[in-house]
Amino acid sequence: MKIGVLSDTHGYLDERIPEWFAGVDHILHAGDIGFPALLLELKAVAPVTAVLGNTDDPRFNYRETESVTLGGRRFLVQHIVDPWRLTEPLRRRIHREQPDVVVFGHTHKAFCERLHGTLFFNPGYCGQPRFAQPRSVAILHCDAHGIREEFLPL
Repeated sequence: MKIGVLSDTHGYLDERIPEWFAGVDHILHAGDIGFPALLLELKAVAPVTAVLGNTDDPRFNYRETESVTLGGRRFLVQHIVDPWRLTEPLRRRIHREQPDVVVFGHTHKAFCERLHGTLFFNPGYCGQPRFAQPRSVAILHCDAHGIREEFLPL
């Protein structure tokens, strides 16, 4: 199974992303989406699970945290996560749900590290180019051997 992962689009969908995500089974968007039309573009590629980011309008009714099982693995998606200092509500939810992967955004920096048996994953920032900031999306390849990340620089 292939899962497209992106975050921090801020209303901008790079024209390469739909092409790169063609063939993925699902897309996870870790917040700071921008307008809902962006999700419609992604849904034309594959089913989408998306969460509220700190710059998203709460009237769009995105949830702060989503859990989804894909390919027999559990993914928990939330925009703001500090893997080193989890908030107590998030710590309890991780303990209760035992996700294989926690997907997050917000920092605009790619991150992939396993902590206490859980993979914490940030695909990086993929909004409008600015300040020579590196931009990326990712694909998570899930199979019987595990989960392998593939970062795609924009």
